[in-house]
Amino acid sequence: MFESKYSKVLTVILVIVIIAVLGLLGFLAYNYYQNYVISRDTSAFVDDFQGEVADGEANDTNTTNSTDENPLNQLQDSNTSSGSTTQKTYKGFGVLGTMEIPATNFKYPVLEKVTKKSIETAVAFLYGVGLNEPGNSVIIGHNYRNNLFFSNNKRLNIGDVIYITDNDGETLTYTIYNKFETTPEDTSFYQRDTGGVPEVTLSTCTDDSSARLIICARVENYNA
Repeated sequence: MFESKYSKVLTVILVIVIIAVLGLLGFLAYNYYQNYVISRDTSAFVDDFQGEVADGEANDTNTTNSTDENPLNQLQDSNTSSGSTTQKTYKGFGVLGTMEIPATNFKYPVLEKVTKKSIETAVAFLYGVGLNEPGNSVIIGHNYRNNLFFSNNKRLNIGDVIYITDNDGETLTYTIYNKFETTPEDTSFYQRDTGGVPEVTLSTCTDDSSARLIICARVENYNA
């Protein structure tokens, strides 16, 4: 009698373990597939975008937004966009250009507005003068710790390069010169003086979501 009950308990435990393992494998497979699809789609879009702007098919209007004296005001006003009007869209979102970071195999469109949905789709323009314009531009992206979006920014080092192509078809090479962590509320570096040189700031969460990881890069030997 005791052995029979013991055997039934072991069988139930085994069934539960098998179901749990199958569920975990299913979740991992689904997550892998989702990551693959997002990476495939964004990479294909970047390649197509660069080919089209090179052929002059993209709208060459690249109006930049005016920078408020207080960056927090812009964050509160619908997270602000660059104000660019463009015919290029990615999954329903306007696109300002593309970004590539060879060190992390990053290839994504830069969306023109920060919304909950847009930064679940790609990275987005948060604040600044506009892509490849003299001054600083802040681009924000999620860190899902799964290789998507800005998840691998922690692997970037000073000296790594970032390629940004705008809607005019111009590609500039930015070199990382600073990397630091700060509080989620800190915007003091948004309006820094770049000396008339195009700069880009990449902002994402740290792995534990307690702080922001900031990457600063500038165009070397820039000639306006």
